[in-house]
Amino acid sequence: MFRFESPLYLYLLLVIPALMIIRYLTSRRRKKRLKKFGDPELLKALMPGVSKWRPRIKFLLLLGALAALIVMIARPQIGSKISHEKRSGIETIICLDISNSMLAEDVAPSRLTKAKMLVENLVDHFSNDKIGLIIFAGDAFTQLPITTDYVSAKMFLSNITPSMIKNQGTNIAEALSIATKSFTAQEGIGKAIIVITDGEDHEGNAEGIAAQAKGLGMNVYMLGIGSTDGAPIPDGHGGYMKDRAGQTVMTALNENMCKQIAAAGDGAYIHVDNTNSAQKLLDNELAKLAKQEMQTTLYSEYDEQFQAFGILAIILLILEICILEIKNPITSRMSLFKRKAKPAATAVLLLFMATAAQAQTDRQFVTQGNRLFHQGKFAEAEVMYRKAAEKNPKNPQAAYNLGNALLMQKKDSAAMSCWQAAAKMEPNKIRLAKSFHNMGTVCQARQMYQEALTAYAEALRNNPKDDETRYNYVLCKHLLKNQQKNGGNNNQDKNQDKNQDQNKDQNKDQNKDQNQDQNKDKQDQNKDQNKDQQKQDQQQQQQQPNQMSRENAEQLLKAAEQQEQNTQRKLKEAQSAGGKRQYEKNW
Repeated sequence: MFRFESPLYLYLLLVIPALMIIRYLTSRRRKKRLKKFGDPELLKALMPGVSKWRPRIKFLLLLGALAALIVMIARPQIGSKISHEKRSGIETIICLDISNSMLAEDVAPSRLTKAKMLVENLVDHFSNDKIGLIIFAGDAFTQLPITTDYVSAKMFLSNITPSMIKNQGTNIAEALSIATKSFTAQEGIGKAIIVITDGEDHEGNAEGIAAQAKGLGMNVYMLGIGSTDGAPIPDGHGGYMKDRAGQTVMTALNENMCKQIAAAGDGAYIHVDNTNSAQKLLDNELAKLAKQEMQTTLYSEYDEQFQAFGILAIILLILEICILEIKNPITSRMSLFKRKAKPAATAVLLLFMATAAQAQTDRQFVTQGNRLFHQGKFAEAEVMYRKAAEKNPKNPQAAYNLGNALLMQKKDSAAMSCWQAAAKMEPNKIRLAKSFHNMGTVCQARQMYQEALTAYAEALRNNPKDDETRYNYVLCKHLLKNQQKNGGNNNQDKNQDKNQDQNKDQNKDQNKDQNQDQNKDKQDQNKDQNKDQQKQDQQQQQQQPNQMSRENAEQLLKAAEQQEQNTQRKLKEAQSAGGKRQYEKNW
């Protein structure tokens, strides 16, 4: 499929017929002037070096170059993979909670970031399935309609933040209601609604909506993210979010509510923590759904084709410069521009055009990927690097850059495999050292210091002048020693604890006899003190009734006044809200 990214520039092609009209008028005016000098046949004999066809060819070449330049700036693109196919799969709608409570860091690096990583890995496992994305907080709306365009799904996912929904809170019921209306009308196909939330539902009725989804043949899966102990919510300014009373907000996972919704929706509840177990359980649950053939429209990345038109414009300009307006004495015997030779000239031009219209090479894909990488568009850069690798599987630069793009998306394992592949086919020692250096940094971040030392050593063998690698190598050695010492100290601590327990048992027997003698003396002293305290308590009880009643009366009056003030304040807020729905909690 062919398209133009900026078709507005194609209106400049109207300049070409205007130039042709101007050329025709000037040529006609020139002929009229020549007729005033004499007979045209006589003038032709007097000007043997003047060519009739050369100026026309030069003008047509200029017009062709101008047209190629205009088409080039309109950015022609080709999407060769767009097709309608029948595939077997399921339909999945993901409802992602983006309320402020998802910023809690009880799941590293945060609940929302962990949820994004989970969805991204889920998309990577899809092949013939359709996916849609709904985001919700106090309100809910569709971020991506159901589609098979996984690249777009990743792009939308990376841009999600809690600031996208002004009305904060957690309204699972509205998200489920929108999800039930987002599937296709096809029957007999597995339809799954995946809700990723921390379970703080401020609205209710989610269980009823899940039961309705079950009646429509949809399964509701609840992925509860976070801990049940609770965690504070960062406010983005180095502190934590506070409620109206000035207390730090603690948000905890409501597992019971998630389980109830999942049971009502004939799905399953899965707890998301710092491990990858939730991903495996979710894949197993989705594999149980019925798959059916469905009509699928595949949208691929459109490849830029302006390079071919740029090369064509350069070739046409070079030809225009090489052709003279007058006949060359050396080439006058050549019949290239005579009437009989027009087909030959046309064949030459078509040959140049066919040579210029060539497909993109792997280097061009790498260049485009580098541009996207520097712009921070790592998912799009990954697509370009993968295309370069498909074009030329032996391109080490494509494999190395692909690893860097995957690392920026926190796909450490996939990045490691790409760097290992690049290291096997990289002839350049400097770039080979970079691959091993990157592998070492990933191992160091995972506290795999022995593996990091091996990678750094390989990097230094190929590039001994790399000071950063040398510093990391020494640092990992130091960290490995500390790790081994800590392991030994732990064993020593265990032995010390055992010895202390034994000493405690021995000391208990020795202290029993001493304590018995001391306790007898203390009991006699305490009896005398208790008698004096009882007398004092009786005297205070006789004096307290009048005093306590006055204090209680004052406290009751203050509480009544404060309650009245709170009631009036709430009435004023309700009137100023104009009937809009508001949440008492903004997380």
